[in-house]
Amino acid sequence: MRILVTGGAGFIGSHIVEALLHYPDVSFVRVMDNLATGSLKNIDEFSNHPKFEFIQADIRDYQACLAACTGIDKITHQAALGSVPRSINDPLTTNEVNITGTLNIYTAAKEKNIKRIVYAASSSTYGDHPGLPKVEDIIGQPLSPYAVTKYVNELYAKVYADLFGLELIGLRYFNIFGPKQNPEGPYAAVIPLFAEAIIKNEQPVINGDGMHSRDFTYVENAVGANILSLFTQNKEALNQVYNIACGEHTTLNELFEVLKEEAGSSTTAIHGLERAGDVKHSMADISKAKRLLGYNVKKTVKEGLTETLRWYLSHNKIS
Repeated sequence: MRILVTGGAGFIGSHIVEALLHYPDVSFVRVMDNLATGSLKNIDEFSNHPKFEFIQADIRDYQACLAACTGIDKITHQAALGSVPRSINDPLTTNEVNITGTLNIYTAAKEKNIKRIVYAASSSTYGDHPGLPKVEDIIGQPLSPYAVTKYVNELYAKVYADLFGLELIGLRYFNIFGPKQNPEGPYAAVIPLFAEAIIKNEQPVINGDGMHSRDFTYVENAVGANILSLFTQNKEALNQVYNIACGEHTTLNELFEVLKEEAGSSTTAIHGLERAGDVKHSMADISKAKRLLGYNVKKTVKEGLTETLRWYLSHNKIS
């Protein structure tokens, strides 16, 4: 089995690459990444692996997508601009990458007779719907350009499945975290930002009162969901979207306290303004993924935070 991983030099993508290289039925893994948000550091360890190939290319380039899909059996599509604030500041580029780029991958797959595409969807699709836990078939209005793009990916997936017979599986990620997540830059995620501040004995800024809650999900869980989706033989599991999460919610204040405890830190946080485009609470119902994909939570939030903090310290990613 020959697999293409778009965005494979990114945080989640590089973890998927590692798992695929160890998967017995996989003979070849090709990464397509333009390195706009990904990094060669994330895939350096695979560079001499006999089953690994890297192509530096942009999913906005349709010809590059066709080339990347040549000789491929299945795709896991992780390439995207994945930040709500970035999408608010630059909706045009977010649209080009997340919608046009994804459509290029779907179309190139169709042209190259690739049936199975697993794609990264998002919990942001639930928008302003207040219900908890989040169930796949009940969504609200989107709150950011990013949320719009990820929902459009799902709409195109359904159309391409219906018209062209593709097998598409969307994974709605809920706040994925773990090793290799970049703490630098204006759009860094909250967990690496908190970890960086704690290790440096600085005060991180918590947006709002810190009572916003999320279903924080360790990256190993997302990797497992991708592997299950790529190789499932359950026909009922195809052409569906799934919540990929732990099924529990943690507030930002609780998250900070857990990280502090793990690090043995006494630092305190500063509370700032609430962030535009953010929902107040998010928690997933993961029963559908369990039932149709055989998904299970490999590591809890606390277990994942312990491993993540340990990784940042041992790899000197934060100094």
